[in-house]
Amino acid sequence: MTARFDYADLQTLMARLRDPVDGCPWDIKQTYASIVPHTLEEVYEVIDTIERNDLPHLAEELGDLLFQVVFYAQIAAEEGHFSLDDVVHGLVTKLVYRHPHVFPDGSLASRAGASAITDGAVNDQWERLKGLKKPANARVLDDVPLALPGLLRAKKLQAKAARVGFDWPLIADVMSKADEELAELKEAIASGDADAIEDELGDLLFVLANVARHTGLDPEQAVRRTNQKFSRRFGHVEDRVRGSGQSWPDFELDSLDAFWREAKDLERK
Repeated sequence: MTARFDYADLQTLMARLRDPVDGCPWDIKQTYASIVPHTLEEVYEVIDTIERNDLPHLAEELGDLLFQVVFYAQIAAEEGHFSLDDVVHGLVTKLVYRHPHVFPDGSLASRAGASAITDGAVNDQWERLKGLKKPANARVLDDVPLALPGLLRAKKLQAKAARVGFDWPLIADVMSKADEELAELKEAIASGDADAIEDELGDLLFVLANVARHTGLDPEQAVRRTNQKFSRRFGHVEDRVRGSGQSWPDFELDSLDAFWREAKDLERK
């Protein structure tokens, strides 16, 4: 039976890849910043695999993402900042602390028994305990990362503000604001002012992210779903064009739109 690799082997592999004497030239020259694009790519590949329910490949994609974490930790260890063991220790310590309903005495071995705490209460507790670790002068929105995708960051900014009472009480209020922002966008487009158009478009997208939050949905997931739907339906349009023996310029928009409606009808069957 072939021996299986484990956590220690992964650490050894990473150290060998970065060995300045006989490691891999590409891995040796990498920095925190140079790895970031690869990390983003691996995150989205994990998401894509999950959304396609491609579970046979999920383990592979998770491994690729794990490798990114190990890579950063190896560079940090070489520079004397922290090791992968420190990363794991810090993570376990934080999660035990933020789950007192599971680990009542603050140790990993402790057990609380069956818990009646709700999801909402867990989230409130998480934010409260997280807040206790913040500096006294920390601002409400300080810990919302700038690098998040725009719609996701909008949702998180709104959620943080809502926790201190800065929020519309009803989704009807949010929808009214969306109507207002759409009207302002139309005015900006009519004016032809590119800067104003960008500003108003951003306002509308921000409010739509708030609509998603108020309905308990993820705006990034919603737009990914629509992207997939568009790709699927456009694929049908392309198949119809190719099957006709003609080329794209031979079709008016009305004809292409008819193919699009066919694709929609097929999805309903």
